[in-house]
Amino acid sequence: MTSIVDLFQNMVQVDSESGNEAKFVQHLKGILERELGAECTLDAHGNLIATLPAKNSSVTEPVMLAAHADTVKPGVGIVPVIENGVIRSEGDTILGADDKAGLAAIIEAVRKADCHPPVEIVSTLGEETGLNGAKALDLNLVRSRRAFIVDGDRLDQVIIGGPTHISLDITVIGKAAHAGMEPEKGISAIRVAAAAISAMPEGRIDEETTANLGIIEGGMIRNGVPERVFIKGECRSLNHDKALAQAAAMREAFERAARGAGAQVEIEIEVEYKARQTDESSEIVQTAMAAVRSVGIEPKAMVITGGTDALVLANRGVDAVVLGFGGVDAHATTEHIAIAELEKSAAILKNLIESLG
Repeated sequence: MTSIVDLFQNMVQVDSESGNEAKFVQHLKGILERELGAECTLDAHGNLIATLPAKNSSVTEPVMLAAHADTVKPGVGIVPVIENGVIRSEGDTILGADDKAGLAAIIEAVRKADCHPPVEIVSTLGEETGLNGAKALDLNLVRSRRAFIVDGDRLDQVIIGGPTHISLDITVIGKAAHAGMEPEKGISAIRVAAAAISAMPEGRIDEETTANLGIIEGGMIRNGVPERVFIKGECRSLNHDKALAQAAAMREAFERAARGAGAQVEIEIEVEYKARQTDESSEIVQTAMAAVRSVGIEPKAMVITGGTDALVLANRGVDAVVLGFGGVDAHATTEHIAIAELEKSAAILKNLIESLG
């Protein structure tokens, strides 16, 4: 049996940037079959589902333990190194603790547990690019209706809720013209976009609502009045109605600017997921918090404005919360994890599934 440190280091060396997870999923499938004797299948989206029978338990209700397979960029050619009990990359890439530390902790917990109910280990694709795997997960292949997602940084936090997230794809259509010879015949899509952005509520709207424009692309040549600008934005709120109102305000700002300049605007708005919060007194939250306390950490129930697989699954009828894996600086080349934290994450999960068995 490989140690959790060796297991983790082995996994991060298999590339799995979002959209290119297939090789790692097959690698993980082999680990689950070899280390746990799991029966593995892939759903139509490519999500991995591994099933294990109960161990020293008569409980028949299964529990899902989940962590996503994909990592962010730069995540190709990761070389882990250990310094003073801390695992890092060599420095040119992320480490991939988000979320391979979660996967390592799950595997360690299951193989070390003295007893547990039936367990379903799920590893989703495309979490980092929009929670796509959780949205597409074939729930006909999953029996669990309670899930613990191992994808938080901190071990002392149990994430019980998240926001409505709305994406906006905006195209501003002006009129092209020669910028040196006859600029008055053109309508600058860039100026229209600038007017809309300057008039639009953005950033921190209130304590539970944010808005952002993250991508702007437009124009083709230096001496041409730009005809088109493409903008990708988002808004979020822990209050669903506030998120809808913010999206409407962003739409109105662009439509008003376009009307004023004689331009056109096309806007596509999509609700990516809906705000939801699990009651702190519910069984799944109390089970998670008891598991954290079992290793000497006092937990806090948290509602965050980031999206999680747990939020998606909760909206699909699966009770779900997020537990931590103990990493630091996710999504950065300075990402690292202390071996002690990784081991403690596994201990939390071991105690959790033993408490359910």
